[in-house]
Amino acid sequence: MHRSVQSIQSRVYPVLFPLFPGECPSFGRDNTSSVAPSAAEARNGPDLSRSPKSSNPSIGNENPVLGHDPRPLLLESPPMTEPEHPGSLFTDQTFDELNLPEPIQRAVDDLGFSKLTKIQSEVLPISLAGRDVVAQAQTGSGKTAAYLLTVFTRFLRVPRETPPETPRALIVAPTRELAVQISNDAEGLGHHAGIRTHVVFGGLDYRKQREILERGTDLLIGTPGRLIDYHKKNAYSLRKTEMVVIDECDRLFDMGFAEDLRWILRRMPHPTERQSMMFTATLSQRVMTLGWRQMNNPAEVIVSAQQLTPDTIHQVLYHVATREKLSLLLGVLKREGTSRTMIFVNTRFRAQRLVDDLQRHGFSARGLTGNVVQTKRLRVLDEFRDGKLPILVATDVASRGLHIEGVSHVINYDLPQDSEDYVHRIGRTARVGAEGKAITLACEDYIYSLDAIQRYVGYELPTEFAGEELFAEVRPRDRRPHRTDSRHYRSSKSRPSQSSASEGDAQPEKKRRRRRRPRRKPTGGGDGQGDSGS
Repeated sequence: MHRSVQSIQSRVYPVLFPLFPGECPSFGRDNTSSVAPSAAEARNGPDLSRSPKSSNPSIGNENPVLGHDPRPLLLESPPMTEPEHPGSLFTDQTFDELNLPEPIQRAVDDLGFSKLTKIQSEVLPISLAGRDVVAQAQTGSGKTAAYLLTVFTRFLRVPRETPPETPRALIVAPTRELAVQISNDAEGLGHHAGIRTHVVFGGLDYRKQREILERGTDLLIGTPGRLIDYHKKNAYSLRKTEMVVIDECDRLFDMGFAEDLRWILRRMPHPTERQSMMFTATLSQRVMTLGWRQMNNPAEVIVSAQQLTPDTIHQVLYHVATREKLSLLLGVLKREGTSRTMIFVNTRFRAQRLVDDLQRHGFSARGLTGNVVQTKRLRVLDEFRDGKLPILVATDVASRGLHIEGVSHVINYDLPQDSEDYVHRIGRTARVGAEGKAITLACEDYIYSLDAIQRYVGYELPTEFAGEELFAEVRPRDRRPHRTDSRHYRSSKSRPSQSSASEGDAQPEKKRRRRRRPRRKPTGGGDGQGDSGS
C-alpha cells in the first residue's frame, strides 16, 4: 500500500474509534497512544502484529485526542489471528462449532457449506451473542450469510412477542437487484424453519406487495423508498422490530439515501432495545458516524483492511484512445472468450450504444441500467445467471452486492469515477475463493480517475501493451437518415410517381389548392345598417 494511504489509515481510525483492549478487533493501536504515527509507521505503515498495551477501563469515555466524549467507547480485542493460509478465503472453523439451530444447520448442509470464511468466523461469535456489529470485508466473502444466520438463529431461539404486522427483522438494501438476491438467499437458509420472508421494491405490482406485507412477515427486505412508502400507508410497523441490517451501507449514502435511512431508523426501537448490523466492502467515515448515532456500542470487524481486492483476481490495464476502445474490446472478447462476462460503463446511453455495437458484431449481449423496467431487469439477470446470456453490459447499479456464480471476466469499458466503485465492480468475479480476471480500458475521457483508484486500492494496476493483433475490425454502424433526409423521404413516399400516374387511365396529379372564401359585401337591407341617406 502506498505511503499516503497508510498514513491516512493510521491517522483517521484512532480518531474515529478510541479503543480499549477487550472485545472488538481493530488496528491494534492503543487508546492512550498519540494520533501521529511513529517514524517507523510512517515508512512501513502501522505494525499490526504488535499486541496492544493494557489500559485501565476505568477512565471511561475520556479520550486524549477528542477530550471528554459522552458516547460509549468501543472495546478492542486482541489482534485477529489469520488462518494458516493467508491467501485463502476460508478458515479451519466449521459451522458445526457454532451450535446453530437444527433447521438452520440442515439448510447449511443442504447448500454445501462446511467451513466459515474469515468474515463469518469473526462476525458470527459476536452477532450470535446479540451485540451490534459494523463489518468490512472483501466482496464475495460471505457477508450475506453471516447476518442471515444471525437473524434466523434469533428467530428460532427467542419466541415471537410482537404482533403480526411488525416484522421481527428488517434488512435495507440499496438496489432492487440486491434486495431480490438477499430474499433468495434467505429462502435457501430458512426454508426448513418455516420463516416467512417478504421483499418490497419499486417497479413491480404495488398493491400485491402491500397485501402480502399486511398479512405479516418475519423478515422484511426492501429498498428505502418502498419501505418508507408502505410505512406511511400503515402497511406495517417498526415499533417493536428486534433487528435491523443495513447492507452495502456506503452505497446507500452514495445514492442519496442517508436521510431516508435515518427516517427508517428513527421509527424503530431505541438502539439499546434492538440489535443493529452494518456490512460493507468499503468502510467510510460517514458510515461510522451513523454507527455511533444509531447503534449501541458496535463491534468493529475489519478483515483484510489493507487488501480491498482478492488475490484471486488477475487485473490488467490497457491504455487506449477513445476511438479505438470498441476495437480493443472486440479483440479482448475474441481472445478471452465470452462464457460469462460483465462489462461496466458509466452512463445509460453508453450501455445501450455498446449493446448495439456488440450485437452488430455477432455477440449476444443485453443491458442492465436504471431506466430499464424492473421485470425486464430481473429477466435479464436470470438469463445471465442461468448461462443463457453470455455478456451483460451494466452501469454501477449491478456493481454492489450481486452474487452471480461463474463470472469469469469483468471488463471496465469506462474507468469508474468513484474509486470505491472499482473495488465493487471487479468484485463480481472471483467470488467465494474462485479465480477471475478484471480488464480495464483507460481512455482519455476517464484517465483522470486512475490515480485516485490506485491510491485507494494501495497499488498500481498491472499495465500491459495492446499490440496491433489485439485490435479487431469494427463494422460501420448503419447510417440513419438525418432529420432533413427523413422529411424528404416521407414526402416523396406520400407522392405517387410519374410512371405510375401515366399507366392506364390514371389521371395526372392535380395540385390541390386551398380555396379562399370570398368576403361578403355589406348590403343595405332592412337591418338598419345601410347607407345613412336611405
